[in-house]
Amino acid sequence: MTTKNITDLRRIMFDTLQALQDKKNPLDIERALAIKEVDQVIVNSAKVEIDYLKITGQGGSGFIPEELTSAPRLRGETVEPTGHGMKTITHLPGGTTITRHKAS
Repeated sequence: MTTKNITDLRRIMFDTLQALQDKKNPLDIERALAIKEVDQVIVNSAKVEIDYLKITGQGGSGFIPEELTSAPRLRGETVEPTGHGMKTITHLPGGTTITRHKAS
């Protein structure tokens, strides 16, 4: 079995919606409800996974790609690991810097 990711889930959910709208060959309502319940469990677990990735400063996982979890960076912004988490340094015009620390 291949590993599925958030893009696959999105495709399956939209395929289900499209099948429900097919008037000639509609998807059985009980089956659609079962799919919806499983999808909701996966979405809820993805929310927890994103929170975990944000808190720990890690990149993506097999299910959620890194580009979906990493915040956009400002020009002149660097992120560095520290002994207890991560620090973000933003360089502003005029030589001013802002340093934010995020403990893990």
